[in-house]
Amino acid sequence: MATLLIVQFTPTPALAAIGDAVVAGAHDDALEGVDVRTVSPLEAVPDDVLAADALILGTAAHFGYMSGALKYFFDRVFVHVGGALDAHGGGAPSAGAKLPFGLWVHGRYDTTGAIRSVESITQALPWKRAAAPLTLMGDHEDSHSEQAYELGATIAALISQ
Repeated sequence: MATLLIVQFTPTPALAAIGDAVVAGAHDDALEGVDVRTVSPLEAVPDDVLAADALILGTAAHFGYMSGALKYFFDRVFVHVGGALDAHGGGAPSAGAKLPFGLWVHGRYDTTGAIRSVESITQALPWKRAAAPLTLMGDHEDSHSEQAYELGATIAALISQ
C-alpha cells in the first residue's frame, strides 16, 4: 500500500477547514491502496518523509513567508531526506528519485513569498511538484474546501493502486 504523508499547519478554523478538505480528498472513495497519514509539521520526523510515496504540504502565508511551523519541519528533515547544498551552503538542485508533492497556501493578501520560500527549499530536495501550488486568498469560502479536496484527491490518485 502506498503512503501519502500530509504535513500541514492548521491552527485556525479557516486553515483547519482547508486541511480537513485536503485529507477528505485524499480519502476519496474512488481511490484505493493509499494509506493517508497526517502529521503536524511540529511533530514530523525524517522517517515520516522517508516512508512516504507522496507528500502534501500546507501552510498559511505569514509576512511573505511560509509558517514558522513548516519552516521548522524543513529544518528538521532537510539533510536526512536527501536535501542538497551547494559549496556556499545554498540549496542545490537535487538528483535521484523524485518524491511527488503538492502544496497549498492560504493568505489574506498575498501568497507569492510563501510559495517562493517553499519552492526554494523543495528544489533542493529529491522531490518533484506534482500539481501547481493551490493558492487560497481571503476569508474561507466553500470554493477553498472544494479546491483543497481536489488537491488531496489528485496527489493521492498519483500513488493509488
